[in-house]
Amino acid sequence: MKKHTFSIEKIKKYLKKRGFTISDKISEKQESNIGAISRTLLSSLTIILIFFVTPLVVDFTKEGMIFSQDYENSSKNKLKNLLENQDQKIDNEVNNTFLFQDILAFDEQPIDTVRLSATTIEELFKSTNYDLQDVRKNKLVKPISLTLLPKEIKKIENINKRKDFFIQIILPLVINENNSIRLDRLKLFNILNKNKNTKNENFWLNSKFKQYGVVNKDLSTLKVRMDEVPVSMAIAQAAKETGWGTSRFAQEGNALFGQWTWSGEGIKPSDADNGSTHKIMKFKILQASVRAYQRNLNTHSSYKDFRSARAELRDEGKKLDSIALTEYLDKYAETGKEYVRVLQQIIKQNNLTDFDDAKLLPSSIDLESLI
Repeated sequence: MKKHTFSIEKIKKYLKKRGFTISDKISEKQESNIGAISRTLLSSLTIILIFFVTPLVVDFTKEGMIFSQDYENSSKNKLKNLLENQDQKIDNEVNNTFLFQDILAFDEQPIDTVRLSATTIEELFKSTNYDLQDVRKNKLVKPISLTLLPKEIKKIENINKRKDFFIQIILPLVINENNSIRLDRLKLFNILNKNKNTKNENFWLNSKFKQYGVVNKDLSTLKVRMDEVPVSMAIAQAAKETGWGTSRFAQEGNALFGQWTWSGEGIKPSDADNGSTHKIMKFKILQASVRAYQRNLNTHSSYKDFRSARAELRDEGKKLDSIALTEYLDKYAETGKEYVRVLQQIIKQNNLTDFDDAKLLPSSIDLESLI
């Protein structure tokens, strides 16, 4: 088949013969109409785009607010308001059912309770370069945990040497308990700052309510009770209650803080009144005694003012001042304010505040974060 080709000129001539007029220019009227149509289409397209894009812009703005540094989620604000609520109900009631459950568990654990001699302990300290002068300077304590006091501590005639020896034994135990509490506090605030917690986290939180005798799962009370005891104050009380480790209660029952009990096992004081039924709590190991002491200060109603003063120091961003906090321990002993005076004297005369910021050399990955 033969192909036909047509040029533009041939087409024009053909149309002209048929009566059509072909112009190369568009009239002004036609141009005006085309311009109007174009503008209308452009305006319509703009309006459509506005309705389409606006929701995206709003969503993007919200997303930007969420990830900005100035944003605080509502759960965090609620937590802050809750913990700052200092009404009279805070730290007011105690559920004693589970207070010492974890402490009694020490009795069921297979723990090596071999009593080392004073000479053996001294050699242990020397071989590990555990020296109090070094601790005062470098603020680092060797993680040596002894289970029992040596009987020979009574025979150390040099009082300063006996004091240092006693401090070396007690210091790691006190710091270890404070570390446990500090890790618990970190976990507490990590949990509460999350929008949603796992079953394990809720289980842990409930266990701490029991451990600290918190009624009605009150978070403000838990925050006040779950806190550390100044190292210098703990050492001073242990020194006062045990005569720097020489008392019968310390030697026979690992009782470092003279806590009373009216039930269960204990040691009957020889100078107790005939009508008195209280005993001194006894423990399987020294660590249990330290934990029971801290649990006592952190939960018993007699030391509510102590906890309140400690919480106030926390809120003000200040260090835990043992001299200031011992003022609230007048109910710890029958001698009241005289007991407080003696504690403060022990702290000052022996420069025990040097140990308040000492850190226990880590024996686990968790503890490394505390140094």
